[in-house]
Amino acid sequence: MLNQAEQKNNFLPVKEADRIVIEYYTDPLCCWSWALEPHWQKLLHEFKDYITYSYFMGGLIPNWQNYQDPMNSINRPGQLGPLWMEAGQVTQTIIDPAIWAEDPPTSSYPACIAVKSAEMQSKAAGEKYLYKLREAVMTNKQNIAKPEVLAAIARNFSEINPDLLNYNQFLEDISGEKSLQLFRNDLQNVRYNRIGRFPTLTIHKPGQTGVILTGYRPYEVLLQAISVVAPELAGNTSALN
Repeated sequence: MLNQAEQKNNFLPVKEADRIVIEYYTDPLCCWSWALEPHWQKLLHEFKDYITYSYFMGGLIPNWQNYQDPMNSINRPGQLGPLWMEAGQVTQTIIDPAIWAEDPPTSSYPACIAVKSAEMQSKAAGEKYLYKLREAVMTNKQNIAKPEVLAAIARNFSEINPDLLNYNQFLEDISGEKSLQLFRNDLQNVRYNRIGRFPTLTIHKPGQTGVILTGYRPYEVLLQAISVVAPELAGNTSALN
């Protein structure tokens, strides 16, 4: 287990071959990913000089005609409300499940494509826009399956962060072929790596096997995974601030 009380060390800059690589498989409509967010962001902050990471949109809900979650016995929108309520209670995360009774999203595909559209401008734009989508649907009951909602969130984000997201470029990209193809590539990665649940994190060093974490995990479990993949960092987390 990594010891956060250790004093700052004098690690040299990490070579690319020694960096920790994380693939994060997720979806804007995944309530457990929203609950993971503070732990994930803390990990990125603590290990910012040691981690390379990328997001893959999972396409959680293609549509309700083709959606089945046998583990949770869910096959229609109204059944997601209790799951979101459970996720909020278990993880002590603010999640409002009322959207599944009032205005249920018909698919997560539009939001996934929107994230890839923002990501075309920069990794930071895609990441922060994904957060805004999660926040909008999980806490503000905004239906992120609707194009006008996706555009409104992008416009507000662009007005506050004009250096990160160009709104007009976003509108052009979200209706273009490239963002759709990027999402298709993500889906292909999901299928190829047999990712069946979200969130899923694969944590490893380049060319090496590592650790797979599936589902919501508290920060301590993320630290344990880092210590398995990079035992040389054990006892030195305070050096990574």
